[in-house]
Amino acid sequence: MAALDLTTDVVTLTEQLVNIPSVSHEEAEIADAVEVALRALPHLEVTRRGHTLVARTHLGRAERVIIAGHLDTVPVNDNMPARREGDVLHGLGTCDMKGGDAVILKLAATLPEPNRDLTLVLYDAEEVASIHNGLRKLTETDPDLLAADFAILMEPSNAGVEAGCQGTLRVEVRTHGERAHSARSWRGVNAIHGAGEILDRLRAYEARRPVIDGLEYHEGLNAVAISGGVAGNVVPDECVVTVNFRFAPDRSEDDAVAFVRDFFDGFDLTVTDLAPGALPGLERPAARAFVDAVGGTVNPKFGWTDVARFSTLGVPAVNYGPGDPLYAHKQDEHVRVQEIVDCETTLRAWLTGSGEVAPA
Repeated sequence: MAALDLTTDVVTLTEQLVNIPSVSHEEAEIADAVEVALRALPHLEVTRRGHTLVARTHLGRAERVIIAGHLDTVPVNDNMPARREGDVLHGLGTCDMKGGDAVILKLAATLPEPNRDLTLVLYDAEEVASIHNGLRKLTETDPDLLAADFAILMEPSNAGVEAGCQGTLRVEVRTHGERAHSARSWRGVNAIHGAGEILDRLRAYEARRPVIDGLEYHEGLNAVAISGGVAGNVVPDECVVTVNFRFAPDRSEDDAVAFVRDFFDGFDLTVTDLAPGALPGLERPAARAFVDAVGGTVNPKFGWTDVARFSTLGVPAVNYGPGDPLYAHKQDEHVRVQEIVDCETTLRAWLTGSGEVAPA
């Protein structure tokens, strides 16, 4: 069985994690290794649910903070094992997000008495459909394990704070027509031609950019797929345009659906995917203290992340982790070594009150 050495430095620990294959739905080996490592630490209470691990301190501190990361990766693309070239570590999961996982495990091993109680969560199946997501399952089966004042999700954010996240909604917008032989097209109604109005509305769309807790979010409404057609000599009777709406966290899921239905008024519309956004929650004391600890600079998170799951539990959350998200899922996935070190240094300082944060 693969083993993890929590006494080593955080970069080497990242390499160890990367070298344990953990494509979504195949996380048993890495979950086993993480469980063995965590259960060896007497100051932690460890709970396992499937391939998700939760480790908690019980020190009676005034605040409890969650630090979380997912263990799975997208499929291998000729990018294993890990390799280090100068100040860059290459390999599947280095950026998304085993560098962040290594920070969590290193803090677990070396901070037996942090100034805040800790809940450390390492979960499975983040890179696939939401129904499989280990954190989602935990919010439903064991919400008590996720009770906290603040949460940090170690998604790659260039070692900077990205607060909250936008919600995401996908819909299928349909046009209907009547089939006919293309040689006598006037006998039918072309559904693909009818989709032109859908595209015209999208081209005319003007993005809303609300400011929330001092952060400017930027909504987006885009066609992401189109399908239609029966054969090369048939006028099609249906066309489907798939549209993705990325909505700011001040909209509820119902608000987002209502907006899109109104935008495409007159068309047949089916909602196929919906996930709420997460408000920044920067007014909470624990959140403000963390932002101050990392230099006071915060950016909005435009993409959707699992911080939204914490938001549904009433726990404000931010994204903070090593790695440039632009390299997530790429064959040349990599992370700057210094960002892993900086994240560990900053979190350690915040959790000990030492004040020795990494430079911004």
